[in-house]
Amino acid sequence: MEARFPMSANEFAMKFGKRFAGAALLLDQSALPKPTQELVKIRASQINGCGFCTDMHTKDATAAGETATRLHLVAAWREATVFTEAERAALALAEEGTRIADAHHGVSDETWAQARKHYDDDQLAALVSLVAMINAANRMNVITRTPAGSYEPGMFAEFVQ
Repeated sequence: MEARFPMSANEFAMKFGKRFAGAALLLDQSALPKPTQELVKIRASQINGCGFCTDMHTKDATAAGETATRLHLVAAWREATVFTEAERAALALAEEGTRIADAHHGVSDETWAQARKHYDDDQLAALVSLVAMINAANRMNVITRTPAGSYEPGMFAEFVQ
């Protein structure tokens, strides 16, 4: 399978990608726990059907020491016992923030209250921004049909330099 449009071969797309990667680096350096960040990116990517991002973030999480059990259960996090209450709150917010078009209410007050209970203002700002960023990345990759499977952790390091 090949991408229908090779973003990496387009000058404008590469300029945009460099700025996008800079924003992602800022999120990576936030106070939001790194395992939570990867879980959120994986779950949004699963919901959006973005194979490339699912591949990338499961491999990044594995390289960072995440367990196979937790990665295998991200899609079924509500029924799993391996996630903390804070991670569950972040996953709920990620799901509702990703499925805005599926529900008239967007992120529910209950979900927001749970996230608020576990995260401070800076972490919440990072979490909301992270959900927005991964949804944007998912959409770019789904639109261009970027294939999954070839990602290697760290392969985009030159974009954030």
